[in-house]
Amino acid sequence: MQIAITGSTGLIGKALVRALRDEGLTVIRLVRRPAAAEDEIRWDPFGEVDSAALEGVDAVVHLAGAGIGDHRWTETYKRQVRDSRVEGTRTLARALAGLDRRPAVFVSGSAVGYYGDTGDVTVDESAPEGEGFLPGLCRDWEAAAQPAVDAGIRVVHPRTGLVLSREGGLLGKVLPLFRLGLGGRLGGGRQWMSWITVADQVAALRFLLHDGLSGPVNLTAPEPVTNSGFTAAVGRALHRPAPFIVPAPVLRLALGEFADEGALVSQRVLPDRLTKAGFTFRHPDIDTALADVLA
Repeated sequence: MQIAITGSTGLIGKALVRALRDEGLTVIRLVRRPAAAEDEIRWDPFGEVDSAALEGVDAVVHLAGAGIGDHRWTETYKRQVRDSRVEGTRTLARALAGLDRRPAVFVSGSAVGYYGDTGDVTVDESAPEGEGFLPGLCRDWEAAAQPAVDAGIRVVHPRTGLVLSREGGLLGKVLPLFRLGLGGRLGGGRQWMSWITVADQVAALRFLLHDGLSGPVNLTAPEPVTNSGFTAAVGRALHRPAPFIVPAPVLRLALGEFADEGALVSQRVLPDRLTKAGFTFRHPDIDTALADVLA
């Protein structure tokens, strides 16, 4: 089985490439620079794809895009985040639709940002689009894959939550502070966090490649946690106190608009379609997850 992947140098992409190759599958990496290895294909998210090299691949996993929380949100950076996802997805979907031998499945990334702020209400894939920049981005991001749908390719949109890893993401950024005993909650701490470990994220993506699901699928652990609960769990796992509070105004000053749609947003998202399809989480709760991730 041949699987093409964009975003192969990212946190999730690197882990997915390793897992697929360990499974004995052939992985082709789509890169934005000139191809320099036998397993690479050059593509331009805003232009063209080497379509001939994609003929006959069995599946495509699309993970590329500018990091949503990597920089303070300015209008310029928001355009970069949006364009990298929407235009990149559209470019790839059109290329796949034009192939003579199309892949059976196109797993095209999305995020739980689609739901906006849900407060204390639990939501699954049937919930409507929320309000704000991220919900609109996720809507258009998913819609950009329509050419592949129209061509008869099974298209899945994994709506990913906060990915927990020592190597990056939210947890990777705050670990140094927690290890120094300087950890603490964000704002009031009552906001819900929908998270998933890298191991479960990769396992779920592999599941989606072979299962018959299509459309949006939430990739989040079945037990969301509040920010206060997350803070306490990290402190327990590291045997460090976590007494501090980062006030909401300070977060807004540092992060701009991202503070309200990222750090302070409350999202209590459940992986309804994934669990009903038979997927089993290795890390269903935050303590089990942190014990493994921080071991």
